Amino acid sequence: MIGIVDYEAGNIRSVANALASIGVQYRISSDRDELAACDGIILPGVGAAPKAMESLDANGLPDFLRSFAKPFLGICLGMELLYERSEEGDTPCLGVIPGRVLRFNSTAVKIPHMGWNKVDTINPTPLLNKTGDAGYFYFAHSFYSAVDEYTTGITESGHPFSSSVNRRNYFGVQFHPEKSGDAGLALLKNFDALCRSSRQ
Repeated sequence: MIGIVDYEAGNIRSVANALASIGVQYRISSDRDELAACDGIILPGVGAAPKAMESLDANGLPDFLRSFAKPFLGICLGMELLYERSEEGDTPCLGVIPGRVLRFNSTAVKIPHMGWNKVDTINPTPLLNKTGDAGYFYFAHSFYSAVDEYTTGITESGHPFSSSVNRRNYFGVQFHPEKSGDAGLALLKNFDALCRSSRQ
């Protein structure tokens, strides 16, 4: 069972539908006890960092999410919230990954960065398990994280940025696997396999 964190993010249902399409059981919840009983957690995201953190705070979830010991996947805004702070509203985030989330320079690139783009895997993980071209995925975002020691995949939009990251049991993808066709479903299958292996 994978828990999908319910914090009023716009794409919760599309993540749920993607999991259902590959036969994965899921639970949508904002209750920490229900989420703690799951084999892994997905923090989805479409929206703004300030409102998202406000919703997580209202449900008493930040400390729980920071200390979650099973596989954890942040998607788009959910990945951005793994960092210490976001330039979007100068928002303090979960602080699982060191660093700040930055806004694209609108004079240099078109924002939001939207549509299909290539992810080059530089450090294989159980989710993107091959070095090199991991395929094309669907993006829709105006903020990004710089390439650093936690970067596992890189994408270009004016300059390189982190399109996938990993620290301990926490994984993040800036793209939307639930909207990325077969490549996205393969990533979600890999995450489910990782969650199932954590039971053993």
